[in-house]
Amino acid sequence: MLEQMKQGQRVLMEADLKPIQGDRFQPTGFPDIGPATYQLPDGTRKLLVESAQSTANHLEDVIVGPDSDLLPELKGLSYVKARLSGATDAETNSLIEAHRLNSPYIITDATFKEAFQAEADYYKGKPIDWRKIAKTVFKYDVNSLLHGLFLANLEDGRVKIPRALSGFIEASDVREVVSGGVKNNPIDPTGTIRAKEHDKDVYGNVPYQRVEFTASNITAYFNMDIGAIKSYELGDDATDLLIALGLYKIRKFFNDGLRLRTACDLRLDNGGVRIVEPAGASMPPVEELLSLVQDKIKACGGIFADPPVTEISTKTVKKGDKKETE
Repeated sequence: MLEQMKQGQRVLMEADLKPIQGDRFQPTGFPDIGPATYQLPDGTRKLLVESAQSTANHLEDVIVGPDSDLLPELKGLSYVKARLSGATDAETNSLIEAHRLNSPYIITDATFKEAFQAEADYYKGKPIDWRKIAKTVFKYDVNSLLHGLFLANLEDGRVKIPRALSGFIEASDVREVVSGGVKNNPIDPTGTIRAKEHDKDVYGNVPYQRVEFTASNITAYFNMDIGAIKSYELGDDATDLLIALGLYKIRKFFNDGLRLRTACDLRLDNGGVRIVEPAGASMPPVEELLSLVQDKIKACGGIFADPPVTEISTKTVKKGDKKETE
């Protein structure tokens, strides 16, 4: 199955979706512009239901448990865990940080930073060896190779790895469904009676407008850049792991994660996930993909960090705190 996919430069996947109840759904929205509607040259009205950046977040979430840590069945994958102290007593990791390894809670750790730079041979004023960069990223956080990485907080910020796995959801022939509602204050509709310690304009009865959509069809698209993955030259087992892990995340997303928002709960329609390129390939079931991922995790044990979870400690301060300047 993977050998067939590795023959080309891309694996392109599509899936038809529909609301789990009724016809209406709520798309992603953006500050100041609202829903992303647009029109094709033939006049067809379309809508971006889920953006590439939001879809990437969903794909990252499917392997993270309720404790914000890696699911037990994927134990052995590489990632970095940071214990925060000082201004906060908390724990974070590269699986949930928005910028993955570039999180300031991670990349500022002196020991980790020194080790990463030495292994990646990445220093200011020196040409980049992208194979060494990829090998080092794979060692410490394999998911950063799938979902992209911009190490803006390391040296002169030249390390930029595009997403090897991307996706988005679009709807066609869309129509607005405009409705409204009101937030009621059962004590004082005028909003003049307020809690002494909270004097913000959140009181009273507040009417609001709501815009949802209907569509003739909703389609999810996914693109795995096989050419980029192969260009890292990580070896067959690591290449297979990246491809299998990407496919597994897509399967998990469709199985578990299609409630995108309160009013956007979708399900697969018309036969599930289709692989449109390479021709003749089919999407394996989630159980088969999990088994393959687990086998490849074992095979990659020697090129992950030892142990695969790199643990660091990061001191934090509150901005403007006197201790910060000291």
